[in-house]
Amino acid sequence: MTGDNSPELVAELDRLDEAVKAAPAGDTAAQIALWRQVTRLEHWFFIARGQADRPRPYAVAAEQGPMICLYSSAARANEAARALGLAVPEGEAVPLFSVPMPAAIDYLAAFAESGVVGVTLDHPRIGHYIPLANLGLLKGWIAGAAR
Repeated sequence: MTGDNSPELVAELDRLDEAVKAAPAGDTAAQIALWRQVTRLEHWFFIARGQADRPRPYAVAAEQGPMICLYSSAARANEAARALGLAVPEGEAVPLFSVPMPAAIDYLAAFAESGVVGVTLDHPRIGHYIPLANLGLLKGWIAGAAR
């Protein structure tokens, strides 16, 4: 697996999470800033489920439908796996995998065919989500930043 994301980029997600929680109802500026920050990560991390040679990302059942759990760092994915009971608290390393950005967006978008409706960030620590249908916005932000 590749190296972890910058601790500064990940810490900024916590600050933006607080801004989202403090924002007035209907104000989406903080949510947009949070997801823009997510697009700045070099890799998106996932808790691996299934066969080691063909891992699937861990997903949770939400009211809206199944959501894939996206993690901003390997450390946060490990922490979540232990908190969610997916790994022995002091046991071996949790099986993880990462997908580089921006390929991670297309990787996740393909799960729409399987009935997945969204992606949740750093569940259960942060937990904000974005519908799969809105992943195109993230791609647009990346393309705009590249110009």
